[in-house]
Amino acid sequence: MQNPYSRQFQLQALCLVAFAVLITKLFLGWRLELYSDEIFYWQASRFPAIAYSDLPFMTAMLAGIGNDLFGNHPLAVRSLFLCLGSLLPLLVYWLARPLTGPRAIESALLSFCVPMVALMGLLAVPDVPMIVCGLLFVGFLERATRLNSNRYWLLSGIMVALGMCTHYRFIVYPASAFVYMTLTKSQWHYWRRPVFWLAATIAVTGLIPTIVFNLSNDLSGVGYHLNERHPWAFQTDGLIQPLMQAAVVTPLMFIMAWLTMFWMYLQARQGDTRAGLMLAFAAGHILLFMTLAPWSDTTRTTVHWPLSGYLPILVYMPSAMRWLYTELTKRYSLSIASKTTASIPFTGLIGTALLLIGLGSQGFNASLQSIVGTDVLSNKMAGWLPLSDKIEQMKTRGVIDDDTLLVTDNYYTAAQIGFRQPESTVYTTDQDKTIRDGRDTQYRIWERDLSALAGLTDQNAVFITEDSTLDINEKTAVMQEACKLFADINYLDSLWLYQGDKRFTFYRANQIGGNNTDSLCPLPALVWLDNVDEGATLSGTYPISGWAVAPELGVERLLVQLNRRTAAEGTRNIEREDVVTAMNGQSDPEAPLLGFSIPLDTSVYSNGTYELSIIVERPTGEQELTSIRRITIRN
Repeated sequence: MQNPYSRQFQLQALCLVAFAVLITKLFLGWRLELYSDEIFYWQASRFPAIAYSDLPFMTAMLAGIGNDLFGNHPLAVRSLFLCLGSLLPLLVYWLARPLTGPRAIESALLSFCVPMVALMGLLAVPDVPMIVCGLLFVGFLERATRLNSNRYWLLSGIMVALGMCTHYRFIVYPASAFVYMTLTKSQWHYWRRPVFWLAATIAVTGLIPTIVFNLSNDLSGVGYHLNERHPWAFQTDGLIQPLMQAAVVTPLMFIMAWLTMFWMYLQARQGDTRAGLMLAFAAGHILLFMTLAPWSDTTRTTVHWPLSGYLPILVYMPSAMRWLYTELTKRYSLSIASKTTASIPFTGLIGTALLLIGLGSQGFNASLQSIVGTDVLSNKMAGWLPLSDKIEQMKTRGVIDDDTLLVTDNYYTAAQIGFRQPESTVYTTDQDKTIRDGRDTQYRIWERDLSALAGLTDQNAVFITEDSTLDINEKTAVMQEACKLFADINYLDSLWLYQGDKRFTFYRANQIGGNNTDSLCPLPALVWLDNVDEGATLSGTYPISGWAVAPELGVERLLVQLNRRTAAEGTRNIEREDVVTAMNGQSDPEAPLLGFSIPLDTSVYSNGTYELSIIVERPTGEQELTSIRRITIRN
């Protein structure tokens, strides 16, 4: 067996892992449809600008160039990000080589043991160019402060300028450098060099796109990132941020990262300014975001924010792992010390594989559901192509005219349709997700929002809702807003994918701005089960009892489903005056017959756990999936 510390073995391992990860990312990049953030950046690329409502131009530009070069395909949009993401191990090597010599190969190999780093490039997101620019800045600054080279100082300034054009979070890089240059006495003489200030001036130019956009749009971008997105009030949920980091980095690699930062601190205390520089960038990202976590956004994904801090740690992690091995040998046998140390990168590689498998599962929802069941797999990156195909089929059948406006209830559905059908102009009535994600200003600028749509008076449209993302209150609010906008709305068709895990409803919406008070508004039905709670145990012939209120249109029939297959059906035939009074039931044309009791013969099913659900079928043919809960059959 080859020596794991030999240069040849490490090169072979690096090439093998890099090739396997690259091939996997290429395959998944081709297979998976665009994520909601990715599709927004693609849409932004169709409206070139120096900045957008939630970030500067870089991400949209890269997505647009890939799309224009290689065609209208998810892999094309991701192509430049895949290239940049594949550079990260090389950049880690380039950063580490002058500091740790041959061990730089180990640092590059360890980059594949941090799952989120290995994933970089698969998604067309701003973190990819941000981290690439960040590593280049760290490397050039390290060389500038070590070699006192004008060239590296200027390159440092250029990288900061480019980095500031990727995301607001890039500010942590120059802020960390400022702290290092201020606290490290041996670096103070650089403050007196003209080239230092020239580099700083170049770096500041990267703020121009952000400043111009915010001054032109009432500081909407800065306001979102610094104020609207965050409660700035203590939340106990934020205290689990370290545990979340341990999960996504993998526990042993997370522990090793902190041990490495401690080792870097010891080296810096002994006068190693290089270790101190890397520690400044590592701690600047990791400690800052963990400290702010209890006061910042806990409703959206933020676990990737400290990612930039782990890459400088990789420079010294091979040395820290040897230090750990030596310390372990003082207390345990050589075998235990070797296995413990080797398990750190090994578990990281397993984490990388699991992350790629988990993300890639969205490309195989239909086949995997037979194994894992419903409501388990994510479908944020699946189902958009069938949606586009459905619209094309409706146009071919003449159900939708080619010139009919398309309107959606959320902005990323509109963008997904626009991606697959570039000739279509798609509007959105979304005033919830766009505000929540800091993009309402952008849709106003593009004139694709509700206010722009309201100006197209007397035009007809097809209104599309993604019901699988809406609860009963949200769907009610969406339909009420649509019924105010259009004079008449009628059910047209539905698209159910992955056994209902992803559902769309199509409505024919006539006359924008009309005032037809006689038309019915197809509000969703409200269903309640009286005798089946979550985790209930059923046996024999069990009556599924409850009530349903279906405003204005009523109910044709109710279907009781087990694991998304119809097991029984019935109608409402029980008077429920209490429901009429409490739930505004008089809006249902069949009131007071709002109650139901549908016998379910459980004896024909094997004992075990099932998903029980109710499908409400309206007289128009529209179906609604409701009342999902896990139950147990025990006979």
